[in-house]
Amino acid sequence: MKYYLIAGEASGDLHGSNLMKGLRESDPGAEFRYFGGDLMQAEGGKLVKHFRDTAFMGLFMVLANLGKILKNLRLCKNDILAFAPDAVILIDYPGFNLKIAGFAHKKGFKVFYYISPKIWAWRKSRVYKIKEFVDKMYVLLPFEVEFYKGYGYQTEFLGNPTVDAVDAFMNKSPEPAKFRQENDLDTRPIIALLPGSRKQEISHCLPEMLKAAEAFPAYQFVIAGAPSMPASFYKTIMGDTLCPILYNSTYRLLIHSFAAIVVSGTATLETGLLKIPQVVIYKPGILTYRIGILFVKIKFFSLVNLFMDKEVVKEFLQFNITDEIKQELTKITEDKAYRDKMLENYEILREKAGKPGASLRVARRIVEYLKGV
Repeated sequence: MKYYLIAGEASGDLHGSNLMKGLRESDPGAEFRYFGGDLMQAEGGKLVKHFRDTAFMGLFMVLANLGKILKNLRLCKNDILAFAPDAVILIDYPGFNLKIAGFAHKKGFKVFYYISPKIWAWRKSRVYKIKEFVDKMYVLLPFEVEFYKGYGYQTEFLGNPTVDAVDAFMNKSPEPAKFRQENDLDTRPIIALLPGSRKQEISHCLPEMLKAAEAFPAYQFVIAGAPSMPASFYKTIMGDTLCPILYNSTYRLLIHSFAAIVVSGTATLETGLLKIPQVVIYKPGILTYRIGILFVKIKFFSLVNLFMDKEVVKEFLQFNITDEIKQELTKITEDKAYRDKMLENYEILREKAGKPGASLRVARRIVEYLKGV
């Protein structure tokens, strides 16, 4: 059968690639076309548009790039019609994907959503579009099942695919001395900086991280570079600050780190599953922030705390982030009891995230649905 997948950022590319592996295992004759990234492209099929050309964060950037977004929508719709897939599979990326969901449904294609948009945080009215246009939704957070049930819509939680990615990595990383030698790192303990995968969030968050790092000369800070961002982009933000940038090595960097400063997103869950104490931050543009505080009503914004439904890691938003990072990082690096408590909660997080194989289970469900099993 033929599958058209749409992912709009790095995390979607990761989960999309694992889903493609599962689909091929369940359906050896699977054919793929997709909006995605390097990881999905490595699984074969045809990459129509890379997420580096589609990921626009924040109200201002969306408005500034509206022409590109509309052009990408037209491209996607026409490409779906030409490919005539048996299934259109949408991966998060709600502003774009919900428009494609409506289009694909009206054209008679089966529509699956993998990784629910965070409509429980804001714009809950989108649930009605999902009920109308999406044949089946597979969620990554257990509480999302109950959220949708409250609107009369049945979803499934089959585990979180981040577990698959983390488990596949474990025991594959080199010894610490070799890792440091390969990447020209010194002997100081490492603190990983994960500033996100999109230009806007990196531009807003990385300077806060680097300013906080100045207070910890006994540690070595290392940036996890986003695959779609050249080193020159980071250097324009860093100025005269010297900080190594490692590409395609985020998990390897984390596993060798004593702590991490992480921008909210899938990376917070990955860091938790890899059992690295962390500080979580988020800093959108000021206009996006001002609008967001009027409409977004949630207790937490990091995936670790959302999974656990309690504060396991500290979250800092928008203002005074540098000072707050310093205070929290001091606790993590100097207070053993505080650090150990976070690690204990990570063990519970691992249980809640489910067993490995989520991507394969979702793929099997999709194929069974299409076959009418």
